[in-house]
Amino acid sequence: MIKKFDILVKTPKGLENIAASRIEELGDFKAIPRPYGLLGLVLVVCPKGLPKEEATRLIMREVLEAEKVLPIYAITKADLESITKACSELAKDKISSNETFAVRTTRRGKHSFSSIDVNIKVGKIVEDVTRATVDLEVPDKIVWVEILGDIAAISITDRTLDMKKLWPGKPYALPMFRKISVIQMPYLGSPEVSREIGRRIGRSVQTFEVKELVIGLNKTIDAHVLRAFIEGVEEGIESRYEIQKRSYGRDVHKVPVYVDNLYQIVRDRRKEPIIATSTKGVPLTQVKESLASLFTSSKRINILIGAREGLPTGILRNATLVIDLAPGITLPTDHAATSALIGIITVLEESGILPKVKRKKEKRTHESHASS
Repeated sequence: MIKKFDILVKTPKGLENIAASRIEELGDFKAIPRPYGLLGLVLVVCPKGLPKEEATRLIMREVLEAEKVLPIYAITKADLESITKACSELAKDKISSNETFAVRTTRRGKHSFSSIDVNIKVGKIVEDVTRATVDLEVPDKIVWVEILGDIAAISITDRTLDMKKLWPGKPYALPMFRKISVIQMPYLGSPEVSREIGRRIGRSVQTFEVKELVIGLNKTIDAHVLRAFIEGVEEGIESRYEIQKRSYGRDVHKVPVYVDNLYQIVRDRRKEPIIATSTKGVPLTQVKESLASLFTSSKRINILIGAREGLPTGILRNATLVIDLAPGITLPTDHAATSALIGIITVLEESGILPKVKRKKEKRTHESHASS
């Protein structure tokens, strides 16, 4: 049984041995991959005389396979009382009253308590002994409780190791995507190719969770080809939607699909912004202010995307803006929607009009850890 080590390294599963070898190449380190048979972990014993903090920085800088590198300041029995006592003693020296903190617990093995139980109990004692404030979103300090079977390793670091997708103040694109109606001309090829192109377009619009997808027909087309294209679009949307439902911690908007006449759509929505994509248009960067104005003043933005033959000239003539997504390059049909959405949202972010992620308003106490 491994009872003493200085650093706990987390790696992607399958890279433990490589990370351990790289660590041992840095000097007189002893690295133990997959301790207790646990994937994604390497335990490290530092050379004598080398401070844990310096060793941690060295591993973080040189070992790319290391996802998190935690200097371990206490190793104790894996029971609530022992963990709480150890965290209390460490917090007194490492967390000040004017800082914020959060507790992150990872439990490996069978125990009579859950990770949430640890978060709540440790959060309360740290709050009591330091008078610091809980902040689960962007804490100044993080108390890491890593439970490995019958032992618990404890570390306290700053928040740089806790990289998140969203944090208060970060621009948030989703509300702008929800304003966008993508109006896509169908790809007309063989039924097999049309289905595949439709599948890619469906995945694209669902990835961004746009308001809707309208398949715009500008002429009479083969019903078999259109059916294959629409079936592909629906398959693409469904496959991406199922992944999003499993992965996101929020409700996911499933993009509805409609079919309409392209010319009639432009007539019906003539009082709304119509943004057409074409190699005949102006670069996005030259219409940044106009785009920002349209998105701040309108409830729905219509983005028109052509297929093999491009958008009709009459449509371009009546569009609010005609933009060239990649000057000098003709984009393939299956990439056009993705390029348009990424390009437009990037310009809007540069304009400073994207909403910002807000800090949660509820009061933060140790009990907030129950939802972490």
